[in-house]
Amino acid sequence: MYLKHFGLHEMPFGITPDTSFIYSADAHQEALNTLLIGLDTGEGFIKITGEVGTGKTLLCRRFLATLGEDQVVAYLPNPMLEPRVLLIAIAEELGLNLTGQDHEFHLVKEFNRHLLEMAANGKRVVICIDEAQSMPLESLEALRLLSNLETEKRKLLQVVMFGQPELDQKLANPAVRQLRQRIVFHYRMPGLRQQEAGHYLAHRLRVAGHRDGDVFPPASVRLLYRLSSGTPRLVNVLAHKSLLLAYGEGKTRVSRAHVKLAGRDTEGLPALYWWQGW
Repeated sequence: MYLKHFGLHEMPFGITPDTSFIYSADAHQEALNTLLIGLDTGEGFIKITGEVGTGKTLLCRRFLATLGEDQVVAYLPNPMLEPRVLLIAIAEELGLNLTGQDHEFHLVKEFNRHLLEMAANGKRVVICIDEAQSMPLESLEALRLLSNLETEKRKLLQVVMFGQPELDQKLANPAVRQLRQRIVFHYRMPGLRQQEAGHYLAHRLRVAGHRDGDVFPPASVRLLYRLSSGTPRLVNVLAHKSLLLAYGEGKTRVSRAHVKLAGRDTEGLPALYWWQGW
């Protein structure tokens, strides 16, 4: 590909979340601060929402990397599970096998015993759920009931949810209003700001090994930002295609024409039609 041409040792604009490429945009740092402050309270739910491609999964991985040895994490990347299976999945993440239990009462009882044992050993349990908007309402309610487990001093577990804006719509349902009242901290992730886009592109290129100046001139950055509306995943897709086009012409800098062609070849862009007539 274009790695040697641009002096890179790895692909700079992949869409797979990679914590080595983390760029601490203002919104990303604010979201992480919200998570850490919420975790420090030790109770209630924490909710992070954002549009597709705004970096929620990357934020989740960065958050998990900050947790200490006194915290035990149950991470569910795909929580589209019925209540019983959800409980079993969380228990297995915590090192407890409940598959032999034949009744939900016994499941919860054994789960509670395990949580009390971890609390006695000075461990704090954090349930971290990605793609939380896909959870059935019944499972959300089961999660709330699990959060009732407590000692006289504190809750036995804390729940962190990451989801698309559809999660807010789901939580507006009266059937889960009790859970909604337990959301102590929440944050809505925006995309990159316009002034951050150039720094974001340069940062990822540097991490990938580039050392020879700016690949994306200011005019190209502005167009790329307009086409992507600052959504990091779309920025990555457009930047990758633009580099391919520049490489195909033997150029070491990405022009506005390269970005425009990359935009025409990319689905899922916001409805910005002003550039299509160029």
